[in-house]
Amino acid sequence: MGLVDGKVAMVTGAAAGIGRATALKFAGEGARVVVSDIDIEGGEETARMIADAGGQALFVACDTSDADQIDALVAKTVDTYGQLDCACNNAGIEGKIMPLVDQTMDNYDRIMAVNARGTFLCMKAEIAQMLKTGGGAIVNLASVAGLIGFPGLSPYVASKHAVNGMTKNAALEYGKAGIRINSVCPGGIDTRMLDSLAEQATQGAQDSHEMLDPLHPIGRIGVPDEVAGAIVWLSSPAASFVTGINMPVDGGFVAQ
Repeated sequence: MGLVDGKVAMVTGAAAGIGRATALKFAGEGARVVVSDIDIEGGEETARMIADAGGQALFVACDTSDADQIDALVAKTVDTYGQLDCACNNAGIEGKIMPLVDQTMDNYDRIMAVNARGTFLCMKAEIAQMLKTGGGAIVNLASVAGLIGFPGLSPYVASKHAVNGMTKNAALEYGKAGIRINSVCPGGIDTRMLDSLAEQATQGAQDSHEMLDPLHPIGRIGVPDEVAGAIVWLSSPAASFVTGINMPVDGGFVAQ
């Protein structure tokens, strides 16, 4: 019996990386999964991977910075599967690396629209639905950049601190309604986003492993499935007394 047997889970940003790994993990632990992303090809591939492994999945295209699209995503989830038990708000972008004075408002606004506004809008729609059915579990994707600073990434750091703050606040507001809300804070994880950051930071001189493996006390960066495991556990009855936390999944990075 899986950790989330019989549950319905929704994952945004599920076309690749941590989102895809999380959707696959939910399905492997017994959930029916709604896969969402603006990347239609990648999202449909994730849904096919779940189906090919014997699970149930539906792909719904969604831009998480658009409230109407998020409302439609939640409505489609409920129309298809009858409920929404678990939600992972994973969609996010990293933007450009540069000192604060050189950051453009376009870069700042785009990052905040997806990472902070998008998480806020997703929680707003998800919680409204979960209140109708007596509870649920939400996990937001933050970052170690939501716990500490990273020079050159002011908008990204601001957006992920916002995610962690909203997580704690929403957990306080809806705990008695049976809705648990947590965040995970990945360190360096082997994804396209990390490759992009490493490319920017070193002008292509180093890949993400060369740059970041030595900075993690465990001796390496992580893989998406390691973050997915934490997300699904937080979403499951096994974590029934856990809410309002910002959990590092970082190989010891913020312990330094």
